[in-house]
Amino acid sequence: MLRALAADGYAAVTIEGLAAEAGVSKQTIYRWWPSKAAILGEALLEGSLPGFELPMTSDLRADLRAVLSAQNPDTVAIARALIEVTATDAELGLKLNARLAAPIREWTAVRLAQAVDAGDVRPDVDAAVVADQLIAIGSYSALVGGPTEAGKADGIVDVMLRGIGC
Repeated sequence: MLRALAADGYAAVTIEGLAAEAGVSKQTIYRWWPSKAAILGEALLEGSLPGFELPMTSDLRADLRAVLSAQNPDTVAIARALIEVTATDAELGLKLNARLAAPIREWTAVRLAQAVDAGDVRPDVDAAVVADQLIAIGSYSALVGGPTEAGKADGIVDVMLRGIGC
């Protein structure tokens, strides 16, 4: 499913196509899953995910910019599908968001703690709020077609650092 999703997008993935790829009937698919959203949800919850590097350097500005620009076609396709799945199945969407957002949340907590220690970020900054902003920007970028453009990423990072910096 993830291969089909990356190649053609969520709207192009069909139960018929998934059944043909698996060598089973549509009825077999529907016996196990009520919808393609449920299939995607299970694939994302249980399978491996395409990833991207979350940088950890001494330059917070560069690290934030890299995170905002890190999407690739596979992660864009998955992010778009996640948005569609969430719109059709809120409970599944919450589970998927928790799994897919976890690496960014963990990275943000560690990276901002380092920046606080270095005197670059105020100690009262809530890493979870910053992580939510990074996730939201990434989701928006996926909706409009890809990674955040370099100039836009620079502007977002400038605004973010003005808000959290010392």
